[in-house]
Formats: sequence, structure tokens, C-alpha cells
Amino acid sequence: MRNAGASIDPPTDPFAAVPLPSSPVRPGARDPGVPPGEKPKGGSRLPPGVSPDIFGPSGFDRPAGPVGPGRSAGPAAGSAGLPPAASPPQPWQMAARPERPSRDEPSLTSGGDGDSPQPQQPRFEEPPRRRRRGRRAAAVVLLLLLLAGLAYAVPAFVMSGKMLPGTRVHGVDIGGLTATEAADRLRDRLPGEADREMTLRAAGRKYSIDPGKAGLEFDVVATIDQAPGGFPTPMEVWRALTGTTELTPKVSVDAERMDGTVTALAKKVDLKVREGAVVFEGTKPVTVTPRDGRELEREATARVIRKAFMGPPGEVALPISVIKPKVTAETVRKAAADAGKALSGPVTLTHAGRQALLPAETLAAHLSFEPDSSGGMSPVFDARNAVATVESGLVDPSLTPKEPTFQIVGAAPKLIPGRSGKGIDDDKLAEAVARMVTEGGSRTIPVALTTVQPRVSEAEARGLGIKEKISEFTTPYDCCLPRVTNIRTIAKLLDGYLVKPGETFSLNGVIGQRDTARGFVPAPMIEGGRLVDSVGGGISQFVTTMYNAVFFGGLEDVQHVAHEFYISRYPAGRESTVSWPAPDFRWKNDSKYGVLVKTSFTNTGVTVAFWSTKRYDIESVSSERYAVTPFTSATGSGPECIPMAGQNGFTIDVTRIFKQDGKEVRRETKKTVYKPETDLKCSPAASPQNE
Repeated sequence: MRNAGASIDPPTDPFAAVPLPSSPVRPGARDPGVPPGEKPKGGSRLPPGVSPDIFGPSGFDRPAGPVGPGRSAGPAAGSAGLPPAASPPQPWQMAARPERPSRDEPSLTSGGDGDSPQPQQPRFEEPPRRRRRGRRAAAVVLLLLLLAGLAYAVPAFVMSGKMLPGTRVHGVDIGGLTATEAADRLRDRLPGEADREMTLRAAGRKYSIDPGKAGLEFDVVATIDQAPGGFPTPMEVWRALTGTTELTPKVSVDAERMDGTVTALAKKVDLKVREGAVVFEGTKPVTVTPRDGRELEREATARVIRKAFMGPPGEVALPISVIKPKVTAETVRKAAADAGKALSGPVTLTHAGRQALLPAETLAAHLSFEPDSSGGMSPVFDARNAVATVESGLVDPSLTPKEPTFQIVGAAPKLIPGRSGKGIDDDKLAEAVARMVTEGGSRTIPVALTTVQPRVSEAEARGLGIKEKISEFTTPYDCCLPRVTNIRTIAKLLDGYLVKPGETFSLNGVIGQRDTARGFVPAPMIEGGRLVDSVGGGISQFVTTMYNAVFFGGLEDVQHVAHEFYISRYPAGRESTVSWPAPDFRWKNDSKYGVLVKTSFTNTGVTVAFWSTKRYDIESVSSERYAVTPFTSATGSGPECIPMAGQNGFTIDVTRIFKQDGKEVRRETKKTVYKPETDLKCSPAASPQNE
């Protein structure tokens, strides 16, 4: 009946009509129940591709049972017919997972023409021989891996904790040693390398240094620390077994000692650049040829020395910088030619109907040349000092400025204020002279006047700390000789002069060329080992007196030149000469106080005293005279011959000791060498006094 509900009959077995063999037979095998040579009966074998497992457990031995409802019974068990139908599946059997057919048994698949079973194509199975070959290859690979592991692990274990074989430092083999043993071997084998003098080359010359004194030291510990530590890696083991490892020697440097070594080298190597210049011998211009300078590159030198230490033997080139002069030799020659034209005669200065001459000697003494931005040389004229000796002839004295000074009243300094006034415009005069030098033209130059302030203001003077006498010195002379006139003249010009803190006093700069207009007269002075008459001769005695005031005042001696031979009225080794334009006498006020120069004279001597704030007590210690050289005798004649008394030459050392509160602060020693004075006899005799 249609739509009457599901049938309650068990399902029909689809394989009930399929005959079952009496026993399962593997495909391709002979059925043991069939005699050899005979074909199996139809029911004794499954069709190809059909597994007996599809019939359930013990399918071939299943006994005949009752036939389910609606199903006809088949042939009896054991007959050649089909086996009994399988029992319908029970619910608990439906959940069971079907058993997969064996790989070696064929299975049935549905054919393409109905429901007849078709054999399934057998799956590919790897031949047994090939499987055995794969297993053998895997075993070989495992064996090789094991051998490789042993080949690394065994030597690595032996090498661990030591320097790897083949490790070297500067040719010394330390392989296989512990760190301590390696350090001992390096200290034993390499001390000569570390102590070997280093040869350096700079500017074509060789220099030698001691590495130890230069602060260089072979750092054994740092060198060994470069080697691999701990358990070596495979690559390190390979390198140790097949090659070598060279460790670079490590170096420690004492920076202070290295700096001292490089500084000492620089003093030997450095050459100051010589700039081209024009100087004057009297009024004759002389060229100074420019020359390259050089300078040791100090930081780079320290690096080069450090790198070369413990390196291969040989010379080490040091880095040098070449310093070029600012002008060429040709430029200097052109400037000298211009100077020669400018010094062909005096220059006349004029103002308001007054005139004054600047002699060629004065022009030469205050003319110089400096490099300019275009590569040439421009003249520079020091008009301020050049006109110091002639300004009074061009400017009314009542209009000139007055410098502040001090008078000593009751053993104490008293300030005398200064004032501003009129003076020559130095800048305009300097420009006019420079134009004359380069372009030529008239040698008469009109000067302009300008307001001039005192060199030291009244406020500055009050703050100079001038409160006490710090030094004083007197030298004797015989009265009324021409040289004494010059000594007194210069003493008057310098009385009350103030030297500011940090200022350098120059006698030639302040006094200028000695001339008769200011009261100087001809007198004997030493020139070329002989006495000759010169305007201003004799003022070296004043300079010697001032030098000793500088000496005992504890001030800085910048430039002093001793007489060619010793003069008995001066202290040996503590005296100085001067001439125009050179040599000059210069000293520096290196204190923070001003220095007042006070001078005085009598018929028998001249005195120079310095007033300031006292800093030091000075003690002078002189050595014995040594290296004595005998004098010679000579005879001269003519009106210019001035006789001289023979005197031996000698050398003497003078030490200046600086003390504060009775304790020595420092000392300085200067050596003076005197030539022998010739015993000169003149005919006809002349009797001027030497200076």
C-alpha cells in the first residue's frame, strides 16, 4: 500500500546471490582445494577484486540459518551454490567502522554497465629491493652524521679551555696553551720587540725614541683576550685544524708620556715659516727671503707611533704639514725697491708756518711692510713714535697734551693730573707716508692736528696701585763729560713716565732717535769693538741703571744686550747697552700694578727708582768669572782713534732669586760672555772717555 509507512521487513542482502568460496585464496595463489592442473570450480573462488571481508566475520564458515522474511532460501551449506544470506545489520553494528580491505587483496567496484561487480585496479606497491635500498641509505646518513659529530666534539673537547692550535702573536705560537701559559710565553719571547728603539723620519731627518719612555707598553692580557674562549665552535675547530690565527698585539699608552715625546719631537721637527720682509741697515733696505715652514701633526703622530709599535721593523714616517709664507720672494724685492726710493732723503712736515724734518734714519726705523689681501706688501709707518722727537716743533707747547704723573712728596707719591691737548694726527700722517713710499711724489707733507688724549687717564692713574718704592739703583760717572750730558738728558725725558700693567717698555720706542734738538750731544760709544763718537753716546749707562731697577723690582726682562766687553763701573753680568735703531732695551710690567719711573742725577752718578706695589724681594748671586780669554794689543792713528785699556774677556752667570715672605718662589740664571778689550794705543793720543 502506498504511503503506508516504512516496511518492517529486514533489508534484502544484496550479496545473497554471490557464491562464496570454501576458503579465501590470495590473488595469484593456487587454491589448495583444487588439484594441480585443474581449474577451480565456480563457487570456490571469489571474483577478482572481491575480498572475503565484505561478507563479515567468518563469512565462509557461516552456517545456514533461517531465511529472513520475504527471502527465499539458497542452496544448502557446503554446496556449490551461494552462501547463506547475511543477517541484517543491527543498530549497534551500523555504528561500527567498516574494516579497510587489505593492501594485498583486490576489491570490487561498481561497473559502468549495471550492478555487476568490476575488479578495482591494484595500488602500486614499492618493490622489496627498493625498500631495502632506502633503509640502507638512511643508515649511511645516520652513520655519517654520527661520525661528523664525533669529528667535531672530540677535538672541541680537547681544545676547550686553551688557546686554539695555530694561534700566534707576532710569530710566537701559543696554540694549545692556557691563558696563563700563553701570557708567560709572550712575556718571555717578546720583551725585545717591546723594548726595541723606534726609528722615525720627518722632514728628511731620522729620530729615535724609546717606546717605554714614550708611554708605550705591550698589553699581554688584552692581546690574549682576543682569542676565542670557552667551547670552540665548529668553524673555530676547523680553522684550528687547517690554518692559523694571528692575534694583533694590543698596546697600552700613557697619554701624558706620549704627549711629552711628541712635543719633544715637534721642537726638533717644526720650522717656523719665514715671512718675506724688508729690514733696514741704516737707511739701506735689505730683503728677507720668504721660506716655507713645517709643523708636526701632533695627534696624527701619536696615532702613527702607537700603530707602528710592535710592528715590522723599519722607519716610521711622521705626518708633516707645510706652511706657506704669505708673499713670494718677488713681492719682497718689489717692496724693497719702493723702500729704497722712499729713503732717498728726509721728509719735511709742515703746519701753520712751522716745519720739522724727519730724517731718513727715522723713516727707516719706523717703516715696515706687511702682507696684504691681494698677495702684495703694503708699507706701514709708525707715525706716533716717529714724530715724538719733532712734534714739539710743529705744535705750540701750550696746546700739547700732558700726561698724568706722580711727585714724591714726603716719601709718598702724589698724583699730578694730566690734560688733553692738540697733536699731530698720526693716522693721516701714516697714510701720507705710505702713499709716498708706493707712489712717490713730493717729500713735503702737511700735517693735520687733532685732539689727543693723555696715554693714561687720571682715573687709570689713581687705580695703578703706585704706593711704594719697589727698587732703586745708582751707577757712578765722572762729572762734566759729553756722555754725562746725554745721561742727564735721557733721565729728564723719562722722569715720571708711567708703565701700565701688562705694557712693554721700549727705550727706543719712547725716546726715539737721539738728536741734538732735544739736547743730545756726540760722545764715544762702542761700535765694532772700537770707540766711536755718536750723538747720544753714553746713554748705555742710563740703560744699565734702569736694567738693574728692573732686575731688583722683580719685573720681566724682555730684551737686554750686554756690552761687547766688560766696563768696570757696571756690575758684571748685570748691564745693558742700547743703540739706534738697534739693539733696543725692553722690559715688561708683568704685574697687575702700574710702575712709575723716577730718575735723578748728581755730579757723580745717575739713579733710577721704580714705584709700584712690591711683590718680591730679590737676591742676586753671581758665579766666579770663568773661561777667561786674554786681551791683545794694537796701535791706531788718526783723529778718529780713541785709545782703549786692555782687559781680559770672561764668562759669568748671574742668578736672580725671587722671594716672598722670606721663602724662595723661583730663580732664573743668565749667562754673559765678554770679549777681551783690545789694548789700543793711538798716535796722536786722544783721551775721550769710553762709555
